[in-house]
Amino acid sequence: MIRVLLAEDMHLIRGALVALLGLEPDMEVVSEVSSGDAAVSEALRHRPDVAVLDINMPGDIDGLAAAAVLAERLPDCRVLILTSLGRPEMLRRALSAEVRGFMLKDAPPAELAGAIRRVAGGERVMDPQLAAAAITGRRNPLSPREVEVLRVAAEGAEPAEIASRLHLTKGTVRNYLGTIVTKLDARNRLDAVRIATEADWL
Repeated sequence: MIRVLLAEDMHLIRGALVALLGLEPDMEVVSEVSSGDAAVSEALRHRPDVAVLDINMPGDIDGLAAAAVLAERLPDCRVLILTSLGRPEMLRRALSAEVRGFMLKDAPPAELAGAIRRVAGGERVMDPQLAAAAITGRRNPLSPREVEVLRVAAEGAEPAEIASRLHLTKGTVRNYLGTIVTKLDARNRLDAVRIATEADWL
């Protein structure tokens, strides 16, 4: 029996996934949660074989950050990302977080159970077109923390607000923003946001 944890913040989608996997005779959903934080705590508690995680979820950490934590603290739990964010940079981030699978939510429902079985068996499961784009696309020069800072800046936040939200000092945020502008060869912060958005790095 493959023990599965589901993390998805949309209740209807999560309910549909639980119902879908409930039809599989070799799978058991041991926990369903709606945030990255809960995914980590419940995975540590239930020790599932596979954690199926969305990327964008409420809480302090998203699905990719949760995947990285699980890779470190629960290496026997294999992570499959199930997301609507079909961008090459998201796949690159997922691979760096040591996920075993990356599927888009518009994939046929029957493919999900098959992907879970393959991931549980130690295989990697990736969307082939997205994998090709991730390999050939330009690499993101920004560190995960720099991406985090720029993502908040993209919402229009000033350095003081960014510092407060990310638990940094205002000076540290200014240093990050300066480094980001330099790395992206941007004219200013707004230009850096534009460049990173167009390259799917946010």
